[in-house]
Amino acid sequence: MILPESFYRRDTLTVARELVGCTLISRAGGGETRGVIVETEAYRGPLDPAAHSYRGRTERVRALFEGKGLAYIYLIYGMYWCLNLSCGFDADPDCVLIRALEPVGGLRLMAERRRTAKAANLCSGPGKLCAALGIAKELYGVRVYDPLSPLTVEGGEAGLTVDTSPRIGIDYAGEAKNWPWRFTLAGNPYVSRRG
Repeated sequence: MILPESFYRRDTLTVARELVGCTLISRAGGGETRGVIVETEAYRGPLDPAAHSYRGRTERVRALFEGKGLAYIYLIYGMYWCLNLSCGFDADPDCVLIRALEPVGGLRLMAERRRTAKAANLCSGPGKLCAALGIAKELYGVRVYDPLSPLTVEGGEAGLTVDTSPRIGIDYAGEAKNWPWRFTLAGNPYVSRRG
């Protein structure tokens, strides 16, 4: 069952934790691909120096101000797309970065897009998973709770063990770099890095 918009209208840390074990489905780029979310990171808008929305609204982050359950997609290093899902209470411009997936559907298409047949390397990082699932700027702002969307998220099993650790690659964020806002499925071999 596709997660409803109300799933994203909650505390961002709760959303980030509960997305672990859910399934991300992409129908972009000529085929369906899917993966179980095994790693996320939470970003809390104006409270969080690591968040892109920390300094307020810009064209880049407008999706974070326009609703919950929207795809916020941006480019890093000039070449890799990253997928975030907007969430949080009311006007909070928060989001959850989808950092890694366990690939479970459309593996042949993922392998073609990523130019590797090694399953553990298909979606083990935010740029990798976007390439594998055909996620790019054209999907910016789509509603992932809409059944007609090219990008949706289905609920997962309850009671999974989720580990927490500091987020990755945010040394510029002062003490926020140490906040335990990274969530990983315990023991899963598809996470991007061991915490």
